[in-house]
Amino acid sequence: MTRAPLGAVLAAVLALLAGCSFGGLYDTPLPGGADLGDHPYRVTVGFRDVLDLVPQSSVQVDDVPVGRVERIDLSADGRTAQVTVLLDGSVKLPANAEAWLRQSSLLGEKFVELGPPAVGSPQGSLADGATIPVERTNRNPQVEEVLGALSLLLNGGGVGQLQQISRELNAALGGNEAEIRDLLTEVNTFVTGLDHHRDEITRALTSIDRLSGSLATRSDQITGVLDDLGPGIDVLARQRDQLVTMLTSLDTLSGVAVDTVNRSKDDLVADLRALEPTLRRLTEAGQQLPEAMEMLLTFPFPDAALDAIKGDYLNLYLNFDARTSGPSPQSALLPLGGGA
Repeated sequence: MTRAPLGAVLAAVLALLAGCSFGGLYDTPLPGGADLGDHPYRVTVGFRDVLDLVPQSSVQVDDVPVGRVERIDLSADGRTAQVTVLLDGSVKLPANAEAWLRQSSLLGEKFVELGPPAVGSPQGSLADGATIPVERTNRNPQVEEVLGALSLLLNGGGVGQLQQISRELNAALGGNEAEIRDLLTEVNTFVTGLDHHRDEITRALTSIDRLSGSLATRSDQITGVLDDLGPGIDVLARQRDQLVTMLTSLDTLSGVAVDTVNRSKDDLVADLRALEPTLRRLTEAGQQLPEAMEMLLTFPFPDAALDAIKGDYLNLYLNFDARTSGPSPQSALLPLGGGA
């Protein structure tokens, strides 16, 4: 009598389980977790590396659990992890909040910590569906990484290298203390000089920046000039032999000119010395020389002769013969003169 009801109950349970999905222990809330309240909200956090973070891990603010990790997905580009967390609706965080992946103890579990930005002031409010990008997330060094670096240092790599570096430094500096001291002094003097001229260096760099900006704005003109130089350079390349010949001829001509000057040097010096008395007499003549030149060019009527003649013309006598019907002509002498 009891088997039939028991079989019916089992069948009903199996049918219920078949109609429901079950994702394993990650879908089962853990005891002692954070209270999400009646209105939790979701936030997506991007991490470059989530290490061994798993769903249902704790989410904390100021070491107080305020939520849990719902799921961990891979980003579309496959380079980052997208961690979806559920937070208590009463938790208020700024829109520019940051996230860190931390560890509860030396060998404890991982959890996500949220908080306001370490640099800058909080802005806005973190809302449902918001995303904290990878640029505002980070993680602490792991114990395994620290132990691995320590193992590398102690097991052959680092210590031996440090010893070799120390030995080489001792060999290089040993016996050269004075030179090293002088070198450091010179370096200090050089750096001090640079520090004293930092304003000039800054102005020079600023001027170079302005020049670069000006050149950048004229890149088309510069490109045109460089393109136009190409044909000219081709012509010079084709006429290279003629240019070389011309330069060679100029070199030969300069050699001949130098040789000529060297050979005629004594004669040239003698001619200049012979001209020296004449030039001295000309210098002594001074103002008299221009006056003499004026007299020479206006001879035989110099400028002084013009003052003796009044008017702008000289006297002139003309004979007029006026004939009438009679036998004897009539003549008259008419003086024509000028002058004021």
